Amino acid sequence: MKNASRRALSLEGPILKSLLVLSFPIVLANILQAGYQLTDAFWVGRLGASAVAAVSVSFPVAFLSIALGAGLAIAGSTLIAQYVGAKNERMVNHVASQTLLMVVIVSIVLSVIGYALTPFILKLMGVDHEVYVLAVRYMRVSFIGLVFNFAFFMFQSIMRGIGENKLSLYIVGGTVLLNFILDPLFIFGWGSIPALGVMGAAIATLTTQMIAAGIGLSMLFGGRYGIHLSLRDFLPDLSFIKRAFFLGLPASIEMSARALSLTVMTFLVASFGTLAVASYGAGSNIIQMIIIPAVGLSMAISVLAGQNIGAGNIERASHIGKVGAWLGFWVLTSTGLIVFMAAPHIIAFFVPGDGAVIAGATVFLRTVSLFWGLFGVEFALNGVLRASGSMVIAMCITIVSQWVIQFPAAYLLSKHTHMGINGVWWAFPISSSVITIVVIAIYTKGNWKKKRLIKPEERLAEQVSEEILIEESYANRQGA
Repeated sequence: MKNASRRALSLEGPILKSLLVLSFPIVLANILQAGYQLTDAFWVGRLGASAVAAVSVSFPVAFLSIALGAGLAIAGSTLIAQYVGAKNERMVNHVASQTLLMVVIVSIVLSVIGYALTPFILKLMGVDHEVYVLAVRYMRVSFIGLVFNFAFFMFQSIMRGIGENKLSLYIVGGTVLLNFILDPLFIFGWGSIPALGVMGAAIATLTTQMIAAGIGLSMLFGGRYGIHLSLRDFLPDLSFIKRAFFLGLPASIEMSARALSLTVMTFLVASFGTLAVASYGAGSNIIQMIIIPAVGLSMAISVLAGQNIGAGNIERASHIGKVGAWLGFWVLTSTGLIVFMAAPHIIAFFVPGDGAVIAGATVFLRTVSLFWGLFGVEFALNGVLRASGSMVIAMCITIVSQWVIQFPAAYLLSKHTHMGINGVWWAFPISSSVITIVVIAIYTKGNWKKKRLIKPEERLAEQVSEEILIEESYANRQGA
């Protein structure tokens, strides 16, 4: 009956309440998920600027690897949400199993390739020798853990698609707490545990990711939350795989373009030296944390809009995007004002005693923080576009933002003006301002409303679904 009540709230309840109910657990879980990186940053920051830079140059590469497969997970989550709205539980299970199968296979391939190419990638980035030695170790362990990271990421996507968010929150909370305990043990050593430095942070994260993935998969096979997978569900369905692949491919390209842009931006920052990389890394850690509400809200909007689109409530889905955009704008604008004022103190918490890094990262944060409200608008409206299946539009928006506006602006301002590294920082608000206007125009035009992912015959009658729920509830009571 919990699933039925969640559907009722999504399809009929007040939109703002529905968004808050769905987004709060997602945001909190994502904040805790970012705790992996922030915990690493907190402890690694005690090792000095080279260690901070090693983790900083590793993150964009790891993010690129994740992005290549994450589009498939987005496709699965979108389809699950629409089938939930259409009350077709058989297809919900089928989509979940086939998407999980694809994502795991992709992650294994990427792990092998990434592990082998790590030295080449870092040499191509031109980092200092001391940073290179540390980054090789950290990055290779991160690639080993990619399969567990992907598996849990897919578990979270499946849970979001059916509107169940609290379970992921509990799992992430427990593993992040464990990571905070394991990090200093592996980084600095204790007793018989050797001091592994930067690589120790990666090993601690790998351990907790394995635990999280194991718990998530056991829940999917246990069948307690509206999805019940079995081994036979993983027999490849080539027609569905083809359909999901071409739905998810634009999302993969979109996320890869964003991740590759971060990687290339790190190349550009690295040309200004280790201090610039450390400042960029310290500031980026804060930005990742602050943008989480926008990402979480976007995910909640995708679920809520997807379920309404699946049920045929197109205008309600449109209104969801507008309410979400205003909510995201004001939340992130307020957060940006706070960060602008407290930037030096926030950076000093992660990089204590390094005045040069604190000063550099403070300039970075103060340049971008006042524009964060635009992220809220962009992410909210993109959430509806993805929910409708308009992945190509979302892909084009990201490519234009990152490659037509942001990186060219960063290069020109930093290399061909007196601004230097500050030119890189200003490229972020410039691209955000332009692309937000573009997203609003595309959303208002409304072509996304004509997109259809599921066929009319795949929608089950609401009355039949309610009768099934009542019969199952009665059977369970009789069995008890």
